[in-house]
Amino acid sequence: MGKELFQLFIFPGVLFLFIFGLSAEYIDRKLCARLQNRVGPPWFQPLADFIKLLAKAEVVPEEADVSVFKLMPVLALSASITAFLYIPLYARNALYSFNGDVIVVLYLLTIPTLAYFLGGWYSRSVYAMIGAVRSLNQLFAYEVPFFLAILASALLANTWSLSGMAAFYGAHPGYWLFNLLGFAVALLALLGKLEKVPFDIPEAETEIVAGVFTEYGARFLAFLRMSMNVEMVVASSLLAAVFLPFGFGLPAAGGFILYLAKTFFIIAFISLARTAVARLRLDQMINLCWKFLAPLAFGQVLLNLIIKGVVVR
Repeated sequence: MGKELFQLFIFPGVLFLFIFGLSAEYIDRKLCARLQNRVGPPWFQPLADFIKLLAKAEVVPEEADVSVFKLMPVLALSASITAFLYIPLYARNALYSFNGDVIVVLYLLTIPTLAYFLGGWYSRSVYAMIGAVRSLNQLFAYEVPFFLAILASALLANTWSLSGMAAFYGAHPGYWLFNLLGFAVALLALLGKLEKVPFDIPEAETEIVAGVFTEYGARFLAFLRMSMNVEMVVASSLLAAVFLPFGFGLPAAGGFILYLAKTFFIIAFISLARTAVARLRLDQMINLCWKFLAPLAFGQVLLNLIIKGVVVR
């Protein structure tokens, strides 16, 4: 019982995830700044911002639905934390796993976006409601290619368990190379999922202030920002487990270091992408996902079905 509580709340549970989330935010901001020839924040800035927000006075808009307004940040953060428990990090078995957990993880990672939509919509602010609608429209664009890319890898492994996928690719070294197309699609879709440039139109500061977060402040905004950091870590961990499934057989220390390297590689790609390209309009983002990413992801599904029938016996 004591070991389970330690794993759930300390490592690799909530405390580790919070620290990793703050570290990921720092690396993202620092790398982006250096790529733009700026100094960037000190290492403790994300933690300082989080503490500062917790200390501020809470303000709820007069016309907002108070219950929904306060609940959505907690719901978004809770869903991301829960999804993390089913992802294998440096061992082939996740903290909790079962056949079908890949579907549960994908579902849980959809909840934060829905929570942002509801929080913005029930803020009753014009800017927040516009951002909420954009966030929901964007959800319908990137989810299909993202899901198809993840599930294509599961089809090849013949399992709906992330731990089962880790075991399969560990037993068949090199098979992960068949999923590189899906990996590229998932990386681009992840930018939309995290609402990072070029897909940050739901919270475009130059157009609609902060989108769904316009009316949020104090601890509510702190939870929302932490939720986005945690979601970035969880989604990066998911892609690392699915598309870079090597190193699970290493000793614990070596496997953990390799896990950090894989997730930081994905976070670095996010920073590079949001530095190198400009923001796309919502219609451009939807066209990209449906005309290019979804067909490519479907092509990955067909490719894996062929490989499964010809190569994997």
